[in-house]
Amino acid sequence: MIPAKASALASFVVLTFALHTSGCSRSEPAGGEAAGRARDPAVAGTLQLTAEEMAQAGVKVATIEPQIISESVALTGTIIANPEKLAKIAPRVAGRVTSAPAALGSVVQAGQTLAVLDSIELAEARSAYRQAASEVTVAQSALVRTDELAAAGVVPDKDYQRAKADAERARSVLRAASDKLKLLGVSPSADDSAAVSVFPLVAPFTGTIIERKAVIGELAPQDQALFMLADLSTVSLEADVFEKDLGKIALGAPVTATVAAYPDTAFKGKLTYLGDTMDKITRTVKARIELPNAARKLKPGMFATADVLSTRTVEALTVPKEAVLLMQGQPAVFVAENQAFKPRAIETGPAVAGRIPVLTGLTAGERIVVAGAYSLKARLLKSQFSTAD
Repeated sequence: MIPAKASALASFVVLTFALHTSGCSRSEPAGGEAAGRARDPAVAGTLQLTAEEMAQAGVKVATIEPQIISESVALTGTIIANPEKLAKIAPRVAGRVTSAPAALGSVVQAGQTLAVLDSIELAEARSAYRQAASEVTVAQSALVRTDELAAAGVVPDKDYQRAKADAERARSVLRAASDKLKLLGVSPSADDSAAVSVFPLVAPFTGTIIERKAVIGELAPQDQALFMLADLSTVSLEADVFEKDLGKIALGAPVTATVAAYPDTAFKGKLTYLGDTMDKITRTVKARIELPNAARKLKPGMFATADVLSTRTVEALTVPKEAVLLMQGQPAVFVAENQAFKPRAIETGPAVAGRIPVLTGLTAGERIVVAGAYSLKARLLKSQFSTAD
């Protein structure tokens, strides 16, 4: 045991580990039941097993030694849609909704039509464009004829200059009509076959419809969002970082997040944003964590906890998560002496990455059961029941 390090570890919120360790197939229930403070120096009961019995029970023993572990900062927050992949889709001109094929929750592709609107204002803008296009054609033809007549000396030069000005004025009106259509999100066209007043709302990127306000037959005002589109292949965890923890983390730090819906699933991500201003009341800074979400398990609005890997490290004793179990309501491990096994109460920190930091109860160099602890617990309980009978 390393007393100086143990006292320092007692103040840690969460610890995560820099060393790679072997995975575990079983653990105590999520929620940190195995983490707690020991009430007694030891737990009564000792087992004596032969080598054959150890093999049958799958018991494996290992010597615990100090390891370099990295402190991590525990955060709580809310899952939100990635702000960089979120769009409010609204018409640029008021219109009545004639159809809205995009359903709430559906996945749409970039360029796909979400709704179709019928707009009087758009009809007027298109009519103005077509009229301007027609006037340009007439003015250009007049300019050509006047130019030929002026070259032949039939008409004076001032008539040619007037025709030239008329043509330029007509082109200017056409440009203005074209620009207005572009501002309305419609491509200019003089094609009479095109629908004069109808225009579609389309998806700017591939994503999921997370909000829908389009109702067929209703008038949609200009700039009022009819759809909210989000690319949920990645989501963000928005959280607050206390002032005392700011020096422990940095942008790009690895993060492990969990949610109540999937307590046994660790979602890996990274810290992508730390605010530049601090809340004067809470003394916190806004942070944002990006989490891949290919399986769509993470939903905007979920509460989540996250462990952000710190830049600080410390030496401490750790044990595999499957080595810790509850004995008489407190965390304990089986300590091995030759082929005798005795449970011992320990004080632990929260489990991270399959291992648990031991704050008190063990010392470096001791040998503990790292596999088969549950079998030993069952044998011990059985022997105690037999003795009671």
